[in-house]
Amino acid sequence: MASRLVTDLHPDLQPLAHAFVRQCADAGVDVLIYCTWRSGAEQDALYAQGRSKPGPRVTNARAGQSAHNFTIQGKAASRAFDAVPMVGGKPQWDARHAHWQVMGRIGEGLGLNWYGNPKAKFREFPHFELAKGWQ
Repeated sequence: MASRLVTDLHPDLQPLAHAFVRQCADAGVDVLIYCTWRSGAEQDALYAQGRSKPGPRVTNARAGQSAHNFTIQGKAASRAFDAVPMVGGKPQWDARHAHWQVMGRIGEGLGLNWYGNPKAKFREFPHFELAKGWQ
């Protein structure tokens, strides 16, 4: 099962994830980080969705290509997290809901790449990632 632990994020991303949650709360958005690190097998299972398995395509990354699979010296150090706004205690997956745009602005304001941005090649509203040039 994929991790939800902020401690499984890259050390550079951990304080940004905490700031993201705090700033979302300050803006009135209850947010759940539901995925930080995931194994290669989990990544390949997601990649198969909409290809060799039923369901919509949710990623274009195979195992080892996803920022969620990054490790440092064998320890989980994901360069990305997935988050969803919670409304009335339930996840709000409808991308038209205004909370997604609030979350996107906050993430981008922290210097993260947000894959819900209309300029993204593959739109994935929950995905926030360290900007290119990370170490």
